[in-house]
Amino acid sequence: MALARRLITYLQDPEKVARFQQLCGVEVSPDWKGSAALARMEESQAQLANGSCPAAQTEGEGADRHRCPSTLKGDEQGNGWNMNGMKNGLLSGEACGGESQQEAQKKEKRQNWAAKRQPRRNSLTGETICQEFSIRSPLLYYLFSFGTELGNELFYILFFPFCIWNLNAWLGRRLIIIWVWVMYLGQCTKDVIRWPRPASPPVVKLEIFYNSEYSMPSTHAMSGTAIPMALVLLSYGQWQYPLIYGLILIVCWCSLVCCSRIYMGMHSILDVIAGFFYAVLILAVFLPAVDLVDRFNVTCKYAPLIIISLHLALGIFSFTLDTWSTSRGDTAQILGCGAGVACGSHVNYLLGLMPDLPPEMFPLVTPSLTVTLVGKAMLRLLIGVVLLLLVKTGMKKITIPLACKIFNVPCGNIQQARQRMEVELPYRYFTYGMVGFSLAFLIPALFHVMGLS
Repeated sequence: MALARRLITYLQDPEKVARFQQLCGVEVSPDWKGSAALARMEESQAQLANGSCPAAQTEGEGADRHRCPSTLKGDEQGNGWNMNGMKNGLLSGEACGGESQQEAQKKEKRQNWAAKRQPRRNSLTGETICQEFSIRSPLLYYLFSFGTELGNELFYILFFPFCIWNLNAWLGRRLIIIWVWVMYLGQCTKDVIRWPRPASPPVVKLEIFYNSEYSMPSTHAMSGTAIPMALVLLSYGQWQYPLIYGLILIVCWCSLVCCSRIYMGMHSILDVIAGFFYAVLILAVFLPAVDLVDRFNVTCKYAPLIIISLHLALGIFSFTLDTWSTSRGDTAQILGCGAGVACGSHVNYLLGLMPDLPPEMFPLVTPSLTVTLVGKAMLRLLIGVVLLLLVKTGMKKITIPLACKIFNVPCGNIQQARQRMEVELPYRYFTYGMVGFSLAFLIPALFHVMGLS
């Protein structure tokens, strides 16, 4: 037991993350570590809430138990507080020196630095960053940035449509079912375990987009493990290709995503390892049932009603696990997307659109790549993704004001309104539910009319 405890401590050590970043060419100015370390010493007596941001003294129990000072001005997030106190190792602007004459002088002394960058900002949380870092290896920076995008919305909105529209709807539906299971369990587990992100310093936060979420397990590592494994396991019997190609894809995809989360400073080594094995466990348990679930979604008479109700109930449950963070919205949109795709697949079955190929046609021979084949595939992807983005934008403009009106939530500050469960859950669920429905039914039907199917 003691050995296991030491191993966990070792793998969770943020110094290991910082060393990996340094090995990959991520550097910070020496004065940043010094000033940040001084601030951490001054705050060492304070309780930490989901990272290295000191929790404020609250007047009572309830929603304020995770609050911490915010760098925002005014009441944008509650009188200068972040709603659930999740700064995850990022010190406030004052602790990092702020914008002062002293800071300006320090910046002048660092003019010889190359490739200075700052992490992207999350417009919903309003988190800002005062770290400056230098990238000594641009190749690794862009490689790991690509790796971390393999677990973000941009990738999903390209990958899943490509699978359904250009490869096989049967395969795409099953991949989405597995993705929903893996991501839902991962996000809920985060809010149950509530382990903080790696402390900064010594870790450099190259990304803060998901910084308000907890750390254990890494859902990027989970999706980066489950999707390529499921892709190979489901497609190997349908297409003729050497198994070694599938194994190479799994290793490269999984290792790139997992290493990228450490490189970005968002996860410890333990988070990534746990995410990998958690995804493997979920696949081992649920993969045998994916055919049964997909058959139920497509053929059962009452499937749409059951799917919508079940996914909505799972979303409500996930919203009760902890106070607000970006993981709640991500969970709702994952469930909404899964429900929308399932309902769209059911309508396809009723109308006889996009029927599954009969078993005797398998395994399929990989077609030769021609200009016509590639051109039609790219045209479907381009037109379809543009339509999906239009659906998402239109639904967003409708659902947020409508939810605010129904639940009497002031909508003057959209950022604050979206952090209310009664607004965020229906907005995310129905917006992405419509996106999923369009992905599975409306856009393929349009392709059929246009002669692009």
